[in-house]
Amino acid sequence: MPDVVGVRFKRAGRVYYFDPAGLDLSIDEIVVVESARGTELGRVVIGPKQVLESEIKEPLRPVLRKATPEDLKQRDVFKSKEQDALARCEKKIAQHQLPMKLVGAEYNFDGSRLTFYFTADGRVDFRELVKDLGSTFRTRIELRQIGVRDEAKLLGGVGRCGRTVCCASFLGEFAPVSIRMAKDQDLPLNPMKISGLCGRLLCCLNYENEVYCEAKQRLPKCGEEVITPSGPGKIVGINILKETVSVELDSKSTVELPTTHIQRKERPHKAALVCGCETEDAMQAADLGEPQDS
Repeated sequence: MPDVVGVRFKRAGRVYYFDPAGLDLSIDEIVVVESARGTELGRVVIGPKQVLESEIKEPLRPVLRKATPEDLKQRDVFKSKEQDALARCEKKIAQHQLPMKLVGAEYNFDGSRLTFYFTADGRVDFRELVKDLGSTFRTRIELRQIGVRDEAKLLGGVGRCGRTVCCASFLGEFAPVSIRMAKDQDLPLNPMKISGLCGRLLCCLNYENEVYCEAKQRLPKCGEEVITPSGPGKIVGINILKETVSVELDSKSTVELPTTHIQRKERPHKAALVCGCETEDAMQAADLGEPQDS
């Protein structure tokens, strides 16, 4: 099994595996690595360990060295140039009259590559723009179109919870989020209340979804008839977090009770309606109203 270290290039970016190349590395150390995008500076987030060959999807590249004070100074120099590069690129986009919104600019560690991130409604022919930018900055230019969720991750911000958005603080990759998750958690299906800064469904809908789904399997359903210490009634509401139910009694009053204080009525099996025959064919026939052979 090969030895690897996990390196992250951005605060909430993906973790990439590299060969430690015999270096004694520890978590939070800054290292210089050779990535697919050239020489870059990253932070060790997973200490040296052994992994299975099947866990490595790409050929392992080696860690070149631990970052020196000169390396950090060089990174800061190019970092300070990014805002100026962003402003100059925006002017070039206006000159070429391209339908694109510039989001960010990023130099790699040694300044050999300058990447511009943008959003657009469709495909954009930016070939002439790349030539113009190449002659302006005298380095390799890359224009990368990103989605609205990646834009929020890049720019950051504060969510409705009052904390920095998850994608910019700790989420390495986006997990699929569906409207079904909001329904399972009994949330209002109002786009303004279940959407994030990016305009897409909140990533946090995915965090507790498994717990809600498991709880709904155990708890009774709305409309189910139950027996309570105060008499029989019908469930009209469920609080999954408290594991309580609201029951409307025969007297039309409503009480909230823990699920342990109610008794669920047993429902008759469909098979019992078919002359005691419990075969699947008989059950289907009973549902369809078909006569049975005696």
